[in-house]
Amino acid sequence: MTSPATRDPATPLWRAVVLLRVLTWFFALAVVIGHRAEFERPWLAWAVVAAMGVWSLATSVAYWRASSRWTWLVVLDVVVTTALMLTSPLILSPAQYAAATPLITTVWAAAGPLAAATRFGAGGGVLAGLVVTVGTGFAREKLDLDVARDGVLLCASGLLIGMAATTARRSAEALARALRTEAATAERERLARSIHDSVLQVLARVRRRGLEVGGEAAELAKLAGEQEIALRALVTTEPTWASAGGGGGFSDLRSALQLLATSSVQVSTPAGTVDLATHVTEELVAVTREALSNVEKHAGPDAHAWVLLEDLGTEVVVSIRDDGPGIPAGRLERAAGLGHLGVVESIRGRVRDLGGTAALETAPGNGTEWEVRVPSTTRGER
Repeated sequence: MTSPATRDPATPLWRAVVLLRVLTWFFALAVVIGHRAEFERPWLAWAVVAAMGVWSLATSVAYWRASSRWTWLVVLDVVVTTALMLTSPLILSPAQYAAATPLITTVWAAAGPLAAATRFGAGGGVLAGLVVTVGTGFAREKLDLDVARDGVLLCASGLLIGMAATTARRSAEALARALRTEAATAERERLARSIHDSVLQVLARVRRRGLEVGGEAAELAKLAGEQEIALRALVTTEPTWASAGGGGGFSDLRSALQLLATSSVQVSTPAGTVDLATHVTEELVAVTREALSNVEKHAGPDAHAWVLLEDLGTEVVVSIRDDGPGIPAGRLERAAGLGHLGVVESIRGRVRDLGGTAALETAPGNGTEWEVRVPSTTRGER
């Protein structure tokens, strides 16, 4: 079983924050020891450095385990760090301020923003760095080049650590998806071999024998052939996969369209996957089904249809063509005048909702062809 600490890909960064916090606390302790005779209130300096030690111990224990890296604790970490820093005017003497003696928290204050960056990403790291920088300005009782320099370093560190944490998590998610896809592919291949050795061979034999016998058996042969094609497509279909953000997820349009193949419908697709938002894939499949249903109703049982999927990068094109008699000239115009557009308007309406276009080309004796174009601005990354 995987330990909780290894479930967060940013665990090495968390442990680096813990190590930094411990080392910087010892540095702060050394500063207090070195300047103990100069402080305005030495007892308060010892109390603050002791509080820093207790807080360092508590957060180190929490950050070391993935199960206790709570959001509220990281926010509180930045607040406590800033609050302890703001005790500096009560501790440092005017002479120490004039000599630019380090604040009571010294470089220990950097650990809070880095923890926020590891937890929340680049934005959280920069925001926490700004909070601590403002606290530094108040603690110094002025805004000078030193404060600005410290702020730039804090924000830049938070930005870099946040980007590293986000990249680590996204890479882990991509690897997990790849492993799931590999496992699913292996399982489909196993099922395909098993089905090929049993069900598919039976369907193929029924189809051949039915065609030989003719009559009602030929109709059964046609049904067996359709089921054989559908079953072959099913075992090659990839499942829908969720997006990193937990949204509606993505699915492969190529695999979804392959399920529509029958003995009278040929589907041609690219070799690779065409990953689109799941609702886009579902709508395009529904549009294709409507077009094919129209072919079956109006082109006759002997008509054939071809579905072509093209991935052009910025847009996806689905073409549905048949070899039926086509639509007589003026028929669509008359239907429009009567308000009866049926499937035509249904297809165009669906595609319009996706931000795409649907063009119909037809002529008597030349069949019909739909060309559906949908922008693919939101693509899945596996």
